[in-house]
Amino acid sequence: MRGKTFMRLFALLLAVAMVAAACGSSDDGGTATENDGADSEETTSDDDGGEEEAMDDDDGEEAMADATVIDYWLWDGNQQPFYEQCAEDFHAVNPDIAVEVSQFGWGDYWDGLTAAFVTESAPDVFTDHLARYPEFVDSGVLVPLNDYVDADGLDTAQYFPGLAELWTSPDGERYGLPKDFDTIAMVLNETMLADAGITVDDFNSAEWNPTDGGTWGALVQKLSIDTNGVRGDEDGFDASSVATYGFGLEGAFGAFGQTTFSSFAASNGFTAVDGVWADKANYADPALAETIQFFADWIAAGYITPIEDVESLGGTTMFQGGQAASQTNGSWMISTLSGEATEFPVVYAPTPVGPSGARASMFNGLADSITTSAEDPDAAWKWVAYMASPACQELIGAGAVVFPAIPSAAAIAQDAHAANGVDVSAFTTHVDNGTTFLFPITDSASRIEEIMGPIMQQILRGEVKAADVLPDAAAQVDEILAR
Repeated sequence: MRGKTFMRLFALLLAVAMVAAACGSSDDGGTATENDGADSEETTSDDDGGEEEAMDDDDGEEAMADATVIDYWLWDGNQQPFYEQCAEDFHAVNPDIAVEVSQFGWGDYWDGLTAAFVTESAPDVFTDHLARYPEFVDSGVLVPLNDYVDADGLDTAQYFPGLAELWTSPDGERYGLPKDFDTIAMVLNETMLADAGITVDDFNSAEWNPTDGGTWGALVQKLSIDTNGVRGDEDGFDASSVATYGFGLEGAFGAFGQTTFSSFAASNGFTAVDGVWADKANYADPALAETIQFFADWIAAGYITPIEDVESLGGTTMFQGGQAASQTNGSWMISTLSGEATEFPVVYAPTPVGPSGARASMFNGLADSITTSAEDPDAAWKWVAYMASPACQELIGAGAVVFPAIPSAAAIAQDAHAANGVDVSAFTTHVDNGTTFLFPITDSASRIEEIMGPIMQQILRGEVKAADVLPDAAAQVDEILAR
């Protein structure tokens, strides 16, 4: 590997490590066991049949051994079993290609992937993220897909509008095919809402502003309760001894605040960057300073979870543990938040309408990319194309974990959630009504994070004022983007 590329990847490894630091049913199993038992009795009663089955198994194992093996990485454990099923289905129609699926936690995933790029031992295919892929493109470790797309006549118009274009670099090269999309919504403890005399419709119609919080802020105050049982909108509320916070931060803010400040800042008129692969950001915009300062002030007032607690306990854990009555979170978390680990009913509402007159949600799309480490790029492409097809995406949608990139598959996901008694329209309304904005796409995301992450933490801890420090941080970011 050329020295320049190695140094880029080594620097990226360090940056990604810092960013990561910040940031089937039992009934089915029973049926399968019973069927297996029946089959066993049937085959053991016929010696010839048993020998024939054994020979078929040997032939299958030999075929697998002779197949090209594609190493595929992803980070979402909830999706792993569904992609393993996609891999089995794919192998059934491509017997000369097998897929090995490996799952790693978010931080370990990016640390391991970047280290693997440095040592030229990366997986053949991996789940890619908009915040990461421009830096991988810059380092020359991804395979362009244009020739494959053209040769197969793959129709990128089959995906939700705009998703396919996100994975095209300024020089026109495509580096991923869309797999799913996500949006942000309010997550609400329905029991705590009822105790406070609040309904989900109150949040559906809520408005927010950075001055007094608006009607959204009034709801959050009412949901806040101190250890003496006094609510946040009542006299005598003790901000230094809070039992339940009205609103909980999902995590650290970082540079982009996907699940935390981004929806509020965007509804206040803030845009992080002017388009994809931009050479300038807008972190000096007063609209951002107002938004971040609002969160800092309301943390101090006892209405929002302290960032120190969020960092040590985890924002979602605090919500599931009843320490926060609400939060904003991503659609990829629906199955977790509405699952068995949450011991109370959860309902969802869209993000509040801001001073701009509209609500807002970051719109992020994931894709699968092929690495230059792939031993057989043609076989890797077949797997990527299969994952981006209705055959796989409709299976993923039925799993009710994420919203696939193909509309028909996303509809299946919505139906699957509805069958589970979960209304996910709070997430999809942003797409339906055009109130989304793109996750910032830049080849300097890690370096921006190095600058903005610590500054955001200082603001939230009350150590500095947003208006005093963001302009200087913005100048540093713009200097990086202008290079």
